[in-house]
Amino acid sequence: MPRPGRPGPGPARPAPPAQRPHSTSGQPQAARPENRSAPQIQLIPASAAGALDAADEAVDLLLDSGRAPGDILVLTTGEHHPWAAHELSFGEAAYWAQHEAGDDVFFAGAAATERVKPRPVVIVAVNGEGGDGVAGALSGARERAGALLIVCGDPQRINTVLGAGV
Repeated sequence: MPRPGRPGPGPARPAPPAQRPHSTSGQPQAARPENRSAPQIQLIPASAAGALDAADEAVDLLLDSGRAPGDILVLTTGEHHPWAAHELSFGEAAYWAQHEAGDDVFFAGAAATERVKPRPVVIVAVNGEGGDGVAGALSGARERAGALLIVCGDPQRINTVLGAGV
């Protein structure tokens, strides 16, 4: 099985219209625990059906730019990411032990937001129907993102939930 966040065999996917992470004035680029309450927010426009692919592309860009795999947490608001579904098939204990190890990209459902530890980068794939679940997922993700929160989904819906233009 390919490493989490890396596409498997097959044709390369075109990159989504993603922005490269960048620093805004006054915000440090390095992840520091005291910065957790104010991560930089980046939006990657995607349909609900394309949100997982957009999140995978964001992971690839982060890894290719030198970000450590253990710095990245990916949350999904709908169906589990295929990696999470595969790993959960071996049991909850083994799955959560990987999270505790913290040495690779970790994928979880947004319902587990309270259980996951903060990481410098949190990516949310808004691949579910919406409602209060998305608002709760984005709020929890914002609390757990140290330096950068990347949200993949419908920009209008996400901006409404976040309460500001991202």
